[in-house]
Amino acid sequence: MEPIAVIDFETTGISPGPNGRATEIAAVIVEDGRIVARYQSLMNSGAWVPPFIEQLTGISNAMLRSAPPAAEVMQQVAEFVGVTPLVAHNAAFDQKFWDAELGLIRRKRQQAFACSLLLARRLLPEAPNHKLGTLNRWAHLPDTGRAHRALADAEMAANLTLHLAARLRDQHGLREVSHDLLCSLQKVPAAKIGAALSKIRGA
Repeated sequence: MEPIAVIDFETTGISPGPNGRATEIAAVIVEDGRIVARYQSLMNSGAWVPPFIEQLTGISNAMLRSAPPAAEVMQQVAEFVGVTPLVAHNAAFDQKFWDAELGLIRRKRQQAFACSLLLARRLLPEAPNHKLGTLNRWAHLPDTGRAHRALADAEMAANLTLHLAARLRDQHGLREVSHDLLCSLQKVPAAKIGAALSKIRGA
């Protein structure tokens, strides 16, 4: 698979807006089956962190007061990622914040997102559930640190994506696994994934 960038945001809300801004971002570059580069930073957008979010993430308003401005962080992480194809767990969430925070610095995403959550639902139906932490423990993937911190979650999602790619090769007989393939498979209804993989193998 070509290099991919796996990202994760921590935020103050579930949707971008006045009450929903990013508080932390991490991006890891995966190449040749391993993580080869990492970026992580807290980011100060001026948004207030509600108590339940602080309890979940461990990120406090005091921590953000001394963090670099959100615009500066987004410029840095956008340069770090470049046009590398993107992956996130529950990508619908991270994509919204990536696009919104980039928009605030007058930049626009050029590449597609693959979603390790959607892919896991199709390729790992036997898992107890498809939460990121559950999948990593179930698949015996490395412990990357505290959940709900951006770098730990980005590394978990990267390891899970590598696990999914290995399953496509080893159990489903696909010689080549690409980001485009992941993006197409996540759109296939779960009940039809076997037929879709058979068609790809026969192509």
